[in-house]
Amino acid sequence: MWQALDIGTWIAGRRSDLDRVKGPVSEIIGRVRSEGDAALIDLTKKFDGIDLAEFAVTEEEREAAYDEVDPQLVASLVEAEERISRFHELQRGRDLWLQEVEPGITLGVKTTPLSRIGAYIPGGRAAYPSTALMCTIPAKVAGVREICCCTPPPVNPITLVALDIAGVDEIYRIGGAQAIAAMALGTESIPRVEKIVGPGNVYVTAAKMLLRDAAEIDFPAGPSEIAILADETANPTFVAADILAQAEHDPNAACVLVTTDAALAGRVGAEVKRMVAGAQRGDIIAKALEHSGYIVAADLDEAVATVDGIAPEHLSIQVADPLSVLNRIRSAGSIFVGPYAAVACGDYASGTNHVLPTAGYASLYSGLDVNHFCRRSTVQVITREGLEAIGDVVETIADAEGLHAHAESVRVRRRG
Repeated sequence: MWQALDIGTWIAGRRSDLDRVKGPVSEIIGRVRSEGDAALIDLTKKFDGIDLAEFAVTEEEREAAYDEVDPQLVASLVEAEERISRFHELQRGRDLWLQEVEPGITLGVKTTPLSRIGAYIPGGRAAYPSTALMCTIPAKVAGVREICCCTPPPVNPITLVALDIAGVDEIYRIGGAQAIAAMALGTESIPRVEKIVGPGNVYVTAAKMLLRDAAEIDFPAGPSEIAILADETANPTFVAADILAQAEHDPNAACVLVTTDAALAGRVGAEVKRMVAGAQRGDIIAKALEHSGYIVAADLDEAVATVDGIAPEHLSIQVADPLSVLNRIRSAGSIFVGPYAAVACGDYASGTNHVLPTAGYASLYSGLDVNHFCRRSTVQVITREGLEAIGDVVETIADAEGLHAHAESVRVRRRG
């Protein structure tokens, strides 16, 4: 349950499942592409055991969902929505900025929100209203006109309430790889989208990766994971609590303690075993812990390098001087600094986004934010004076490349 890890083997294992499912996922995509709604009906019956009469969730169903959800939970979701919106509003750039960089040459960037996006909200073992908020609020803040969501049937009323609070336009009771295919390709009932965001199981992740030519995606987001960088000052109970919090997500979740203190690894292991015994989702946690464990680093430099090699979805820094370590980290989805920054705070209510790249992809991608839902176009405003300033440079380089029409397009203006 708690063992020393070989980090190279562990990292390789985090991505191997994608290759395993690409074949069946390709078949599902092919069916949705050729059969549309009929494929969605058949696949939902096959995988979810449900006969779908209607894909879209109605306004009446949204309203009725509030009657099934504890008012205190509704109030908490409203407060979480406010905090998440506030943080993501801080990320918004100017719709257009222009700066005169020299006389006659003004440069800038025009930012335009996407028109229609799709979000996948997992279901299955539990309801994830927090993910519903995290996937959709940044799109709303960015100014996306149409936001549609797919989530497996039967749709949990808590998820419905969260999506309604977030102001989602369309909700469809479709899950799995077929939902990703429906949003990317479009069917008779579900118009296609420009981009798909949101986490899911290995089939969902594989579908996103295979459909990148049809719709842009955020990044690979699979089973949850955490790395904790800790020294001898860390509280083993806090560390163990964070490990269990990630492990209860999914049997394929993974947790790694990177520490400079071998004794701490032992104390954390003892705390983990004690806590698992009384955990409500103990079976799931126990399975996740089969591929979780610890790495003892010789010093803090080696510990930081190890964490960067992992590029974890979540990174908790619990050392004597956490801010100095923070500045040295290069690859992590979301970073939690100090003993009281529980990862669960970012999952629900601090305001940062919990939709993050997993399986080492944090070395290549950033977590979900407002910028994921925008296109940026560079802008140039050039007067005759500006053209004269750079004309010789443009003509010389264009002629050197053999692109003489490029050079002439400048010369003709200078002669005029």
